[in-house]
Amino acid sequence: MALPPVRRLEHYLAALIGAAIVPCLYLQNELATGVFAAATLAVATLFLFCYRSIETVARDCATVLFGFLYLPLLLGHLVLLRSLPQGREWIFTVFLIVMLSDTIAYFVGTAIGKHRLYPAISPKKSIEGAVGGLLGGVFGALLAGFLWFPALSWSICAGIGLALGASGQIGDLFESMLKRSYGVKDSGRIIPGHGGLLDRLDSLIFAFSPAYYLVLWL
Repeated sequence: MALPPVRRLEHYLAALIGAAIVPCLYLQNELATGVFAAATLAVATLFLFCYRSIETVARDCATVLFGFLYLPLLLGHLVLLRSLPQGREWIFTVFLIVMLSDTIAYFVGTAIGKHRLYPAISPKKSIEGAVGGLLGGVFGALLAGFLWFPALSWSICAGIGLALGASGQIGDLFESMLKRSYGVKDSGRIIPGHGGLLDRLDSLIFAFSPAYYLVLWL
């Protein structure tokens, strides 16, 4: 989505490196940090000696490096979350919160949405829908508490729902900002009619990392 067509080599190389980073997170040792450092050095060196235009090379290099933070690092927290006690249940909890938040935000926004939330980034989203999404996140967390975490108080579940519901909505807006910045309607063609695979993951990308640290705190 971000790199120009002439950067096809860097496109595939960055994808391969990003995919290699995620399993390293599972080991939870210095290897993951080392892979991040090696990836940064490799990409920086590649762009140094294979630049096409001196005016755009820094921007393209920064785009690739940011991609490592946005996708492997943030979404890779799913792997870290799975490694915690009851990790499988926590992953389902994040899905439950984000999906209910997205769904209720859509229906509330469609039914009563009148005040635009952020027109410059996402013209269709409304404040009413965003509030409905937060309530949906709280409902999802309460449901998860009932199903899997009976020891957690309702207030803690509600707090988790608010935090992850808000994170998911910010992730959705951030991905919309990226698409508008690059002038594309869809982030990819893997899932036709859905705006691309990134559209299905944007909320989760921003939800898994705070979920992991919330669980550590708990």
